[in-house]
Amino acid sequence: MKTIKHIIFALILAIIQYLLVSCEKLIEVDLPENQIGSEQVFEDVGTANSALAGLYAGLWDNSPLAGDQSGSLLSIYTDEMDFFALNSNPGMAEIFQNQQIDSNNSIANYWANAYQKIYQANAIIEGSEKSSSLPATDKNRIIGEALLVRSVLYYYLNQLFGDIPYVISTDYQINKNISKTNASELLTKLENDVRNVLSLLTDQYRSSERVIPNRKVAQLVLAKILVLEKKYTDAEILLKQINSSSLYQFQPDILKVFKKDNNGILWQLKPLNQGQATKESVLYFFSNTAPPSYALSSTLINSFAQNDFRKQQWIAQVSVGGQTWYRAEKYKNKTDNVDEYSVVFRLEEAYLLLAEVLARQGKIDEALPFLNATRLRAGLNPITQPITQQNFLNEILMENNREFFTEMGHRFFDLKKAEKLDLLISSKPNWKNFHQKWPLPQKELLLNSNLKPQNSGY
Repeated sequence: MKTIKHIIFALILAIIQYLLVSCEKLIEVDLPENQIGSEQVFEDVGTANSALAGLYAGLWDNSPLAGDQSGSLLSIYTDEMDFFALNSNPGMAEIFQNQQIDSNNSIANYWANAYQKIYQANAIIEGSEKSSSLPATDKNRIIGEALLVRSVLYYYLNQLFGDIPYVISTDYQINKNISKTNASELLTKLENDVRNVLSLLTDQYRSSERVIPNRKVAQLVLAKILVLEKKYTDAEILLKQINSSSLYQFQPDILKVFKKDNNGILWQLKPLNQGQATKESVLYFFSNTAPPSYALSSTLINSFAQNDFRKQQWIAQVSVGGQTWYRAEKYKNKTDNVDEYSVVFRLEEAYLLLAEVLARQGKIDEALPFLNATRLRAGLNPITQPITQQNFLNEILMENNREFFTEMGHRFFDLKKAEKLDLLISSKPNWKNFHQKWPLPQKELLLNSNLKPQNSGY
């Protein structure tokens, strides 16, 4: 028999579905009489938490943070993976071949899925702010979590599309004609939003499995934004707080990095069903056959030394008919998964980002241990002095690629941050400078002319 908790959760999911459909169709309708109103959801901490749970489930299921989204899309867009399902998936084929147009369905879905989750986060923020019954501590936490999720999604959209609409309301009359916010101005807004999150969240995890972000996650997100704004001293302070926190320990065993109980994980997304495999483990798997969709590129494979443990443990070789391909195998469990969740942020990112901000301030000696931590774990020799600042930054870029391949679009974001996306010209025949941004979806421009002009080149 279903419990009251299950019934309430089902009703909340119904409200969420209603909100998303209303947003997608851009119409105003009354809430169906058989559904509870959003104001009732935020009268109670338990139901408000369930609304957040729906948001996190949506992130895992269909969002830029889902295991089959940014990681795969941006890995084939850059130089990490090759894509083989060219005829069956023309949208992905365009992205792989750097020939995407503004009607590309994969790009349109990426945009729509992100804005649906942003709309959902806005609904949670608005409902909590209006609530007169939520205790202040819980209200702050709920708003902080939703605002942090919204900020992460905007970070992805900002880096991929440039100028985009900054939607902070669920009001259709406001949103239907909203204009774009300049990309640099949006970063300022995101910085302010995440600073607000720091005042609303604590370091204590609400879930021991770290499937709900805490204040330290917000600090990492803020540091990433500050680096884009070239505020290296401010980013350094935040990253040192993360790296010195007793919450986290650098995982010395390369085979345990992607296990859900790794204390180096800041935030991960839990599969929707008990025992379900991560999307990454299923998406990239092939054996005893040519790759049906994805395989790691020769550019990536050749970036590893033969004795690099990551090449030995996170990559599998598949040879068929005299040909050899390589698949990503960071996540091992294909069935009966009990110990792997999809990692969003892990301590290694804070290490390498700190190495970068220190190096950009000329503090190479201080930065070396944070670059060398992942190298030493991989069985490689450490980088030592003397080394120039530029060569050190180049080493960080290459180490990020070897450490984070196929994870959450790292390669694209790292190259863009370093202003080195044009390095792809040597491995991607159709790469042009304007590919630093994706086209705004055509159907969005048709719905709202205030989103024009289209990004240059499309």
